[in-house]
Amino acid sequence: MNERPIWAPERPGATVRLPVRIVRGDRSEVRSDVVVTEEPLEIRLLAGEQRQSVAVTMRTPGNDFELAAGFLFGEGILTDRSQLASISYCVDSSLDGRQQYNIVNVRLRTTQLPPLAPLERHFFTTSACGVCGKASLEALQQRGCTVIASGQPVEDAVLRRLPEQLRAAQGLFARTGGLHAAALFTFQGELLALREDVGRHNALDKLVGWAFLAGRLPLGDTILLVSGRASYELVQKAVVVGIPVFCAISAPSSLAIAVAQTFGMTLVGFLRDDRFNVYSGEERLSCSASAASR
Repeated sequence: MNERPIWAPERPGATVRLPVRIVRGDRSEVRSDVVVTEEPLEIRLLAGEQRQSVAVTMRTPGNDFELAAGFLFGEGILTDRSQLASISYCVDSSLDGRQQYNIVNVRLRTTQLPPLAPLERHFFTTSACGVCGKASLEALQQRGCTVIASGQPVEDAVLRRLPEQLRAAQGLFARTGGLHAAALFTFQGELLALREDVGRHNALDKLVGWAFLAGRLPLGDTILLVSGRASYELVQKAVVVGIPVFCAISAPSSLAIAVAQTFGMTLVGFLRDDRFNVYSGEERLSCSASAASR
């Protein structure tokens, strides 16, 4: 499932160089600047002769196959790697070369598409008509998500080191300043994988897709660190793959905290400047971390 197409159209990169006027005080000059790329990605599901477009997301090009796999796993459409026959870019000759790289075909081994009702909310809901918190929790329970096992304790010194490790590994962010990141660490603080994207959901889907395609799920005894806030959508994605410790550089939402508490996840927010807040699962942290959070 390597991203190695046999054709050679123009392929969008993760960054683009554009002119920008720099203003400092009463002086200004035009310079070339590196800007993060934002392009649409359509995910198509194929089974036998059936084909269905299931999602369109604005993303930063790169790790597109992981993004598609992670998204479909997070939504419950894929449950096991054995379901996949192939993942490829679209080679439809009616599309110009650049757009071929903006469509990913996910072919299943079956001849019938699975039920796609879980994906309807991506097409028909807006920020003004979401589901209530109770329904969100029940949906996770109906998917078979259970309370995450406690596992070994995590030292607070490990948590404190994670933001600097994240920044050091964010190569695209260092060049553009315009990307979200999601990174996976061991309980000892070893970086396992990091993905960046203009969309915070995409960054985590790419990370989940990496683990799914590598056969590394579930992700027990790991720590997830995201570069922004801890929203419900991100926390529920972490619950689905069994991540026990979720850390965010910024704040969590109330529903994110409710999800973490319901499923026994340790939720840490404002992890920066040698401090952090613990919103759920304090028992999984070392004594010094528990004391520091009070």
